[in-house]
Amino acid sequence: MLRIINVVGARPNFMKIAPVIDEMRRRPVRIESLLVHTGQHYDESMSDSFFEDLQIPRPDINLEAGSGSHSEQTARIMIAFEQVLLKHPADWVVVVGDVNSTMAATIVAAKMLVRVAHVEAGLRSRDRTMPEEINRVVTDSLADLLLTPSRDAGKNLLREGVAAEKIRFVGNVMIDTLFRNLDRARDSRILERLKLEPDRFCVMTLHRPSNVDDKETFSGILDALDKICERLPVVFPVHPRTRDRLEQFGLSERVRRQASLVLTEPLGYLDFLRLYSNSRLVLTDSGGIQEETTVLGIPCLTLRENTERPITVTDGTNQLVGNKPESITRAALAALEQDSRPGRAPELWDGHAAVRIVDAIEEASPK
Repeated sequence: MLRIINVVGARPNFMKIAPVIDEMRRRPVRIESLLVHTGQHYDESMSDSFFEDLQIPRPDINLEAGSGSHSEQTARIMIAFEQVLLKHPADWVVVVGDVNSTMAATIVAAKMLVRVAHVEAGLRSRDRTMPEEINRVVTDSLADLLLTPSRDAGKNLLREGVAAEKIRFVGNVMIDTLFRNLDRARDSRILERLKLEPDRFCVMTLHRPSNVDDKETFSGILDALDKICERLPVVFPVHPRTRDRLEQFGLSERVRRQASLVLTEPLGYLDFLRLYSNSRLVLTDSGGIQEETTVLGIPCLTLRENTERPITVTDGTNQLVGNKPESITRAALAALEQDSRPGRAPELWDGHAAVRIVDAIEEASPK
């Protein structure tokens, strides 16, 4: 029997690991799995509701790493995860995505000679100023099995010298979660609570340091938001980091005065899915929502200069617009004038990636 430790730490991880855990449970004779939550996202609104929404079992172990600088957080996770592996010998550690927890667990497992499988391997933004890019590169250089969501991700790994036999193209597991929960999300009352009509509002998410840690940049994004709000209401679930910056920069009163800007706390997965799947336009600096809007055919403006998910631009509904107010406003108003950008779901974004992921782990295990 294979003993597998699945590691999660932040909201995007939960969406990726949920169908993988479910598939492992379908193979109880062959797989025994453990779920470790590093506690990287420790705020209840950023973590706990996702376990309920995604029907993930409560973690077997919570490392309670908490916040801090990237180095502090990574170090705490590494120290605590080493003890987990000492107490719970494993054949595989499965990590997902690109957060600090992903890299920290990978480094510990590699040093302890435990095989690592990386779900969502090979994504590259080519921007080393993004902490996530460092996490991706380090994780992929150490992992034993690289499970890619798209063909371009595999090409990235080959260019970096990764052996082809380590790479498996499995598709996008985020889309498994999306498809499994679309019907459940229709029971959410978020539109009614916020007094919104389908296709008559926009959604924005914003949390990256490049957008919210500089007052001038953040203010410029809010200028663009004012212009968009003249056309349609914008719903803005405010990340804790972003809320702190609004207070720090004295911008809180400004956003509260904008009548067409609807501020909410971070939303659970089902409420947020119900919200953006009924929106006219999404503005974001996150990663996963670029993929989900592509599959759902919703125009998406990514407030960054680059993306580790270029297939959402070439094949999907995503546009890179940067964070200058003029560029954001121009792209948003153009998108609101048009029907949805033509796009298509990329190859193997079909809702069955988890099956291929677990198959690949079993196939790569010593017989």
